[in-house]
Amino acid sequence: MPEVIRQLPENVANQIAAGEVIQRPASAVKELMENAVDAGASRIDVRLVDAGRTLIHVLDNGVGMVEADAKRCFDRHATSKINSAEDLFTIVSKGFRGEALASIASIAHVELKTRHESDECGVQLNMEGGTLAQETPVAMKVGTQIAVRHLFFNVPARRNFLKSDTVEMRHVIDDFQRVALAHEAIHFTLTHNDSELFDLRPATLRKRVIGVFGSKYDERLVPVEESTDVVGVTGFVGKPAFARRTRGEQFLFVNQRFVKHGLIHRTIMQAYEGLMVPGQYPLYVLFLTIDPARLDVNIHPTKTEIKFDEDQHIQSLLLPSIRRGLGKHAVAPSLDFDQESSLNIEPPPKDRVVAEPAVHINTEYNPFHSTGNSSGSAGVGLRPGRGQLDAWKSLYEKVWKSDGGPGQVQEERAMQSSATGEVGAQLEAGNEMVVQHRPLFQLQNKYIVTATKSGLLVIDQHRAHQRILYEELVRQLEPQGVAPATQQLLFPAAIDLNAADQLFVLQSREWLAKFGLLIEKNDDGVEVQGMPLEADTTPESLIQAILEERASEVAGVSREERVAARLASSMAVRVGKALKPEEMVDLVDRLFGCSTPALDPFGRAVIVNIESNELDQRFR
Repeated sequence: MPEVIRQLPENVANQIAAGEVIQRPASAVKELMENAVDAGASRIDVRLVDAGRTLIHVLDNGVGMVEADAKRCFDRHATSKINSAEDLFTIVSKGFRGEALASIASIAHVELKTRHESDECGVQLNMEGGTLAQETPVAMKVGTQIAVRHLFFNVPARRNFLKSDTVEMRHVIDDFQRVALAHEAIHFTLTHNDSELFDLRPATLRKRVIGVFGSKYDERLVPVEESTDVVGVTGFVGKPAFARRTRGEQFLFVNQRFVKHGLIHRTIMQAYEGLMVPGQYPLYVLFLTIDPARLDVNIHPTKTEIKFDEDQHIQSLLLPSIRRGLGKHAVAPSLDFDQESSLNIEPPPKDRVVAEPAVHINTEYNPFHSTGNSSGSAGVGLRPGRGQLDAWKSLYEKVWKSDGGPGQVQEERAMQSSATGEVGAQLEAGNEMVVQHRPLFQLQNKYIVTATKSGLLVIDQHRAHQRILYEELVRQLEPQGVAPATQQLLFPAAIDLNAADQLFVLQSREWLAKFGLLIEKNDDGVEVQGMPLEADTTPESLIQAILEERASEVAGVSREERVAARLASSMAVRVGKALKPEEMVDLVDRLFGCSTPALDPFGRAVIVNIESNELDQRFR
């Protein structure tokens, strides 16, 4: 039998390793920044072109390398961090596997310039596909400069899987922020396409957090500090009132290394029980200091997974320390005025015999037939079938029309009003619409209730308005869509955003304008110059809604549709707002003109049909 097992060439092995270590430009940025930190740098500058596809340039003023070390650093498993297996259990450096530079050099064109203080001049090495192509002396200051060009040039499949520059840059900023937060004593800068995004000078941890996220975060931070013989905890957690629907502002560091740990995250969330609205996530930037011998970081090449010897001890320390910090700052539970409330139906007296509940099925019509998933974000972008549209048309006619009675719509007069275009006639016709509809009333300033031939129809006013606004916003995205209705602000609203959020908003200006949201760049960041006409909220709230939706993923639904859903939620009429009769009529008319009136953009029910038979059962 012929031999089939062979030793892979070194460049192939490096490319395989690169698949785990270097997944996208952000991975290379992270590895190079951590190498600079390990080199004792007090300043690290990161410069990118095209989100790192074309160029990643990292400069530091660390100790540098002598010529022999510079050549050896591109070999697999060549490292200055450990010498033996025992060193794996006392690791304090960021890197230790000796894979990063070898992996990067195998899939990119790399230029390394470095000088050690013991040398009069530095050395420049040019690597192409893992092979040394050129070596020359170079005059430079002590430190290291690494330029990575054309990442994945020889792995086209991996390059094709990269996302847009906006998405890739978001990942770069995420990793940059993690390293910068862990080392507040180091001066970091980040530049993208000649535009400076961050200039973080050495500062206290609080000032570093504010420098990363923006000045508005100063009032949101609650300090946490506790220590035992086993572990020390320090850092900040966010006030519950400023919690978000996404987890993008949660940072956990162990011995200044960013990690992800499910148990610790659940412990932090447990500390917020009763203080936050369900489905929201608080900000936290927490640092655990623990003896390296008590943990294992050698689990995954990215080194973001970690195991502790004392999980329960850490949990028992972290939970009360966060609660104590929140208590010292008199943090009260966060109220959500959009949270669902019950109808508050009084319970029957104890001595009353209540009939066994019964379910009556209307065989003639079911408005929720074949609506698919009705919970979570999966409802975004649901497309109705023709049969469903016909069913809703039938229900609309049942609700609003009666056979020849006073509720019948006077089509002739409406047509005459439309033709003449006279304002007086339009107002008169609009007022008569209230009379022509069946009586409407508002329950708890939340539900619109009306009688039907077969019972009662209950409509959630907030969700109904969400559905209406969502479909209008989506139509505005179409190439031939209607022009958005925009109200120009008398005084543009300046929005304080961190660099990552500012970059996303500015790159999204074109399609956000289709929603009626006009955004421009100013000297300090961005400003909102126009708002959608129906927006009943602040510019800050709209921008925040957009930013919360940017990181979510829903199969088959575009980013623009997800943002439209979130904008609709922010702009919709609020629970607790009293509506005039004509406003209720307009809302219901527009709802039944939607393609999917049964569900809001997030898949939740908008309409409940209570059959008269069900009411009869209540009175037996």
